[in-house]
Amino acid sequence: MKNTFLILFLLYFLTGCKEQKLSHKETVSRYYNAFDSGDYNEIKATINDSVTMISGDYVIPYNHDSFYDFFKWDSIFKPSYKIVELDEKNNDIIVTIAQDNVRNEFLKNNPLVFKVKVSFTLEKISKLEELEYIDVNWEVWNQEKDSLVSWIKNNHHDLDGFVEDMTMKGSKDYLKAIELYASNKYNLQ
Repeated sequence: MKNTFLILFLLYFLTGCKEQKLSHKETVSRYYNAFDSGDYNEIKATINDSVTMISGDYVIPYNHDSFYDFFKWDSIFKPSYKIVELDEKNNDIIVTIAQDNVRNEFLKNNPLVFKVKVSFTLEKISKLEELEYIDVNWEVWNQEKDSLVSWIKNNHHDLDGFVEDMTMKGSKDYLKAIELYASNKYNLQ
């Protein structure tokens, strides 16, 4: 009888220790914390098999493989993600993020602060829709980007097209372009 009680107690204990279902807020926090720490496996655990990112007129569908390519592109810029605010509205989460990275710093908008509406399917993230950017100076952003693109086109044609290349190679070329441009600017002073 003691053995039966012990076995039943252990079974109850083990089944009670299963991972608890995360709330939507906890899932979003886990997602951005994983981006911040560079842990793709943790990100993968929070996203659905298909994820759609919406930024303005751009609608980009991802599966796990293509999302990993996006993650690699982003990681080259050495990003830091901080959750500023997290609200639940109906079944969605509205999150405000402050993103620091090398690219944003060059474009003189660091941190880049923006709001995202996060939607879920089967308790996993299925859509991330950018809602608004907060205090972003797009005029300065575009001036810096255009100066960099123009200078690269005239001086390092082999890197031309880096802005549109959303691959790991594209982000490495972007960093190289920033370094070359900054070095040239420094040498002219």
